[in-house]
Amino acid sequence: MAMETEYPNQTMVSYFCLGGLMFTAEHPTLFFLLLLLIYSITMTGNLLILLTVGSDPHLRSPMYHFLGHLSFLDACLSTVTVPKVMAGLLTLDGRVISFEGCAVQLYCFHFLASTECFLYTVMAYDRYLAICQPLQYPVTMNRRMCAGLAGITWAIGAVHSAIHTSLTFHLLYCGPHHIAYFFCDIPPVLKLACADTTINEIVILANIGIVGTGCLFLIVTSYIFIVAAVLGIRTAKGRQRAFSTCTAHLTVVLLYYMPPVCIYLQPRSSGAGAGAPAVFYTMVTPMLNPFIYTLRNKEVKRALRRLLCQGFLESPPSSPAP
Repeated sequence: MAMETEYPNQTMVSYFCLGGLMFTAEHPTLFFLLLLLIYSITMTGNLLILLTVGSDPHLRSPMYHFLGHLSFLDACLSTVTVPKVMAGLLTLDGRVISFEGCAVQLYCFHFLASTECFLYTVMAYDRYLAICQPLQYPVTMNRRMCAGLAGITWAIGAVHSAIHTSLTFHLLYCGPHHIAYFFCDIPPVLKLACADTTINEIVILANIGIVGTGCLFLIVTSYIFIVAAVLGIRTAKGRQRAFSTCTAHLTVVLLYYMPPVCIYLQPRSSGAGAGAPAVFYTMVTPMLNPFIYTLRNKEVKRALRRLLCQGFLESPPSSPAP
């Protein structure tokens, strides 16, 4: 077991023990297989989206460029949390995480989650331009603009996460070691600090609240203009086609925003009650997003069929038996 660092009056912990998921202690093998299935579906689905968007010449519009970034974020977000939870189901040592490892997990999680938040806002802006300003759309949302907007979302996400990680881990942690949560997140880690965390909790409410509310406000505003523009389309087929390009994005936005609101607007609620919504947006949502975008998008489905058919056609035939 890891050693602890001695200070003049206090001892700083060098490891934490994660609490794991609720209701998994009685049947750890069953839940391990379930999480393995979820993780496999998540990685396969998002990898297929990445390969499809990257290889198909018909999917070169900005919407699919941002969809590729979303699939990569979902795959990474799931990788930050799920494998560690699975390790904890196999052995008790699998739940132990070093102090530095906890900081890295917290940073990576908030980096990816906040980047995804900003990306949803950019995707809403893209839909607004495509539907409300179709003549200016190809000029405004060119390749350089797409790359710039995507890069900005990643950069802001990195800075946003660095602020929270530094504020969380500059505090002294002198015990206990047990984190009543299945991964290192801000509210459960702050409960173990041997210092006043009032400022940290205010920053959580202010920073995450302002960022989340601001992004949601921009998304809602974009869709108000989108709905007004779509209702002005004369043909029912045109209205249906315009709405179909937005329903997938609206669905994943709702799946993304609802669970974190239950957690981060109540920083002190970090135990079993907060674990349920966290499971949803760290494990279930990344798994569902590829299905949402493929089932609701005919172009993606056709491109996926072409990719799979091409893979089968290019696979080498089996050698004949001697």
